[in-house]
Amino acid sequence: MKVLLHICCAPCSIMSIKKLREENLDVTGYWYNPNIHPYMEYRARRDALRNYSKLIDLPVIYKDEYGLDDFCKKVINNLKDRCKICYADRLVVVAKYAKENGYDAFCTSLLYSPYQDHEALKEVCEELSKAFDIKFYYYDFRPFYREGQEEAKKLGIYMQKYCGCIFSEEDRYEKRIERERIKEEIDKEWEKYKKENQIEDLKKSSN
Repeated sequence: MKVLLHICCAPCSIMSIKKLREENLDVTGYWYNPNIHPYMEYRARRDALRNYSKLIDLPVIYKDEYGLDDFCKKVINNLKDRCKICYADRLVVVAKYAKENGYDAFCTSLLYSPYQDHEALKEVCEELSKAFDIKFYYYDFRPFYREGQEEAKKLGIYMQKYCGCIFSEEDRYEKRIERERIKEEIDKEWEKYKKENQIEDLKKSSN
């Protein structure tokens, strides 16, 4: 069976490819991730996949499109459901390509991450399977998450710190941003208090 595997990044592809190959499937990768921002992050993930795919002799098709403007336009009015929109936006391209180019099924390495909305992802893929009359090869790769992470570290593969879009980057650092904001407020209040109470002068006089 020929399977077209949408690849979101090299680390997530490690166990996805391994498990599909263990089932004697003929796997080809497909890179299409216009949701990844900013550009240097997009380039780092794309190039990491290029290097890894050569290492494991995996053919990969690259639809190399960086899409900040277009992505933001699609999700800005519905940020709550942006992940499902993002899944559909990428995987419709994959399913269509698979159908038109003689593949028996399509799959995605997004099924590997425990941080994705797994059920929403399955729902999108099942809908696309019906729409394009092509099999969605479902595989829950999540049990192999830690193994894949360790392998990526061992190989020195670039490992991202957030899902992909600028909104997920904000989510990733939300707590840090809030902590820094609170610290700045405390520092301002402390400086104000010192000024009002002449604390620096008291220190000087005590010396």
